[in-house]
Amino acid sequence: MILNVSGRTDIVAFYFEWFINRYKEGFIDVRNPFFEKNVSRIYFDDVSAIVFCTKNPIPSLKYLKSINKPILYHITLTPYKQDIEPNIPPKGKIIEAIKQISNIIGIDNVYVRYDPIFLNDKYTLKYHIKAFNNLCKLLNGYVKHIIVSFIDDYKNVRNNSEILKIKTFTNDDFKQIGINFSESAKKYGMTVQTCAEEQNLTQYGFIKQDCINHTLAFKLTGKTDFKRWKSRNNKNCNCVNMIDIGVYNSCKHFCKYCYANYDEKKVYNNFNNHNPNSSLLIGNLKNDDIIKVRKD
Repeated sequence: MILNVSGRTDIVAFYFEWFINRYKEGFIDVRNPFFEKNVSRIYFDDVSAIVFCTKNPIPSLKYLKSINKPILYHITLTPYKQDIEPNIPPKGKIIEAIKQISNIIGIDNVYVRYDPIFLNDKYTLKYHIKAFNNLCKLLNGYVKHIIVSFIDDYKNVRNNSEILKIKTFTNDDFKQIGINFSESAKKYGMTVQTCAEEQNLTQYGFIKQDCINHTLAFKLTGKTDFKRWKSRNNKNCNCVNMIDIGVYNSCKHFCKYCYANYDEKKVYNNFNNHNPNSSLLIGNLKNDDIIKVRKD
């Protein structure tokens, strides 16, 4: 199996000590987000690869060489300020961390996500085109793949509509993003793609590819028997199946466009209920929990 660490929260940024404790212990417990008494137990011996998804990879740097599993990093790096991403470290520090990770695990195993793109009076089309080109320039020689996506209508997006003040994309907006992003990526030896998006930008130079496709999964693991990932957030997703070990409403980045957070009070409650020595990310096992070993 492939672990997704994590689409539900940023484990790398806020809970990496816990993850390393579980790795050393040899197993991890994951509570079903919809049926709370059901707990999946995952043994790392059954894990073929780990995909770290994060906005802040810095806490993981000192541990990477101790993880004896194939690793893929998806690092979200956007040009938004603290009005949109209140608790993200300075982007320059994130870029330096990306460079270190690339040197440790290899350039082919580091993907940057410029994700999500939205437009308003501050974050204009011109702003994004300039920011994307600068990003490619700064990461030249350390990253070969960039994935972009466009903002979706999540509950948290609606809750923050007065802050985001989103403008509707026009067909010309998509065209200009396609042309200019493709030119910037090509100039610095990178590919740029969307994943699970309705907008097809291949005519402007984007490649058509899923984030974690079967070819990439085989390259990481040497295995071919991966099912399609049944994403609850996007029916267009054709990535290989991954097991998410995170918990919704537990990320303290508080990004205004986030799909995984929608209740800030619950985020603080969950964070305070975190025990780095527990087998669960949030809370502890209960006597009436039903624990089943998961293999795939």
